[in-house]
Amino acid sequence: MIKLLSALIAAHALLFASFTGTIIDDKTNKPIHKAMISDSKITVKSDENGSFNIDSKEKYFHIKAYGYKPYGFTKDLNSTTISIESINVKALYLTFWGANIHSKTTARILKIIDATEINTIIVDVKNEYGSTSYRTSFKQANSYGAYKKRTIGNIKNFMKLMKSKGIYTIARVVVFKDELQASNNEDYAIKKMDGSIWRNHDNMAWVDPFDKRSHRYTVAIAEDAAKVGFDEINFDYIRFPAKTGLKLSKENTQKNRIKAIEDFLKLARNKLRKYGVFISVDTYGNVCWEKGDSGIGQKIESLCKYSDYISPMLYPSGFASGSFGLDSPSEHPYIVIYRSIKNIRGRIDTQRIRPWLQYFKDYAHTRKYYRKFEVNEQIRASNDINTSGWMMWSPSSKYHLEYFKPKK
Repeated sequence: MIKLLSALIAAHALLFASFTGTIIDDKTNKPIHKAMISDSKITVKSDENGSFNIDSKEKYFHIKAYGYKPYGFTKDLNSTTISIESINVKALYLTFWGANIHSKTTARILKIIDATEINTIIVDVKNEYGSTSYRTSFKQANSYGAYKKRTIGNIKNFMKLMKSKGIYTIARVVVFKDELQASNNEDYAIKKMDGSIWRNHDNMAWVDPFDKRSHRYTVAIAEDAAKVGFDEINFDYIRFPAKTGLKLSKENTQKNRIKAIEDFLKLARNKLRKYGVFISVDTYGNVCWEKGDSGIGQKIESLCKYSDYISPMLYPSGFASGSFGLDSPSEHPYIVIYRSIKNIRGRIDTQRIRPWLQYFKDYAHTRKYYRKFEVNEQIRASNDINTSGWMMWSPSSKYHLEYFKPKK
């Protein structure tokens, strides 16, 4: 009886075992306030002294703090003082077709990383068509042939190379624009009023953001990306189409749209918690200036509830003539970036903002090429407004080493 009682007490203690620790910056040794410590189900935050206590029977934990790399640990640490590494993300987008350790595109980007301040690569894991860059473990997507156009033959080797170079890795996952998923699931594809599948200007179908099946599908692919070792999941096209007159499963109101996007992010956060990855979301640049949801379900206050970083696409060419009081916003890249972020810093800490910047020719105003000056003006604005970094978008993934500062 005594042995049984002792066993029950031990089991009870294990069930409600707590772990106490302190989180500090690895360079300054200063405590980190509001760091998030998670097991697979719960998250607690550190106090102003960097201290935390988490009650959990689990062995594995993850730490996330804005402006730091994710960190994983187990309860059998030698020390309860945990130091984590800060990072100001300086990222280059690696196109779906160039993502291969044997490709010239990847080789050029790695050369730039070796020589300059660039420390991050953004890789398409699921693109706009619905194709995956490697064969994921998600059977439903594989049954549609999502992996057949894959460019990364061995994801383990790809990730091993990135990690060996200390590269922060971001998986770009396109959400509701998905030709493969929609064409294989017509019952929840977005439709025209006549009941036929709607496709946008580039002949791509979308899935209905109101339908939870579309949520589970994309989150499953995001979860696979987390499993293979990406540090962050970046959700793109996490919105409704910018078009009216479409047939959806719920009334297309602002309230319903915002809730649908929040529901998706809430599911993603819950499923991805156990991997310790950050979640970032891409938005239109004008979201920084709109009070409503722009008709697409994107609003800063709602997006940041269940995500870590907001990434507005602040391409100066994307702003209409007259914006910022300028005839040609693309001629003033610093103003576009700085003012847009300044306009939302009352709603979200700038350390949770990481904008997409323009690395392509102006298509809307003067048709000028964006070269070193324009690229660096955008970077300067991001630094001056104290963002957590920036991400360069080049549709071809062609970048110039001399545009970036040398590695220190």
